[in-house]
Amino acid sequence: MIQIFGTAKCKVTRAARRFYSDRRIAVQFVDLGTKGLSRGELQSVARAVGGIRALYDHEKDPTVRYAAPTDTQLVELLLEHPGWLRTPIVRDGARAAVGDAAEKWKELAAPPSE
Repeated sequence: MIQIFGTAKCKVTRAARRFYSDRRIAVQFVDLGTKGLSRGELQSVARAVGGIRALYDHEKDPTVRYAAPTDTQLVELLLEHPGWLRTPIVRDGARAAVGDAAEKWKELAAPPSE
C-alpha cells in the first residue's frame, strides 16, 4: 500500500494524492500535522531517498541548518518536529520519493520489479 505523508495545506501533497486518485490507486494519507513518522519509517525513507538530509526542509526551519547537526541529531529533530520534513513523502515499502517527484510517483505506482 502506498503511503503519503504530508499536510492538507501542502500543494505538492495534494498533487500527489490527486495523482494516485486519478489512477484509482488506494493510498493511506498520514497528516504530519497530527502524526509523524516512526523512527523505523523515517530511517527506511531516508535510505530510499539518499539520506536523512534529503528529508529536511530548510525553508520550514532554516535555523537548524546553521547549527550543522549530525545525521543522528537530525533524525532526532525530525522525529520531534515532523513539520520540518520535505513533503510529500510517498512511500511503498522500501521504495520512496520526497517532494515534487511525479516521475518517481509513477515508478511507485508500478509493482516492484524482482
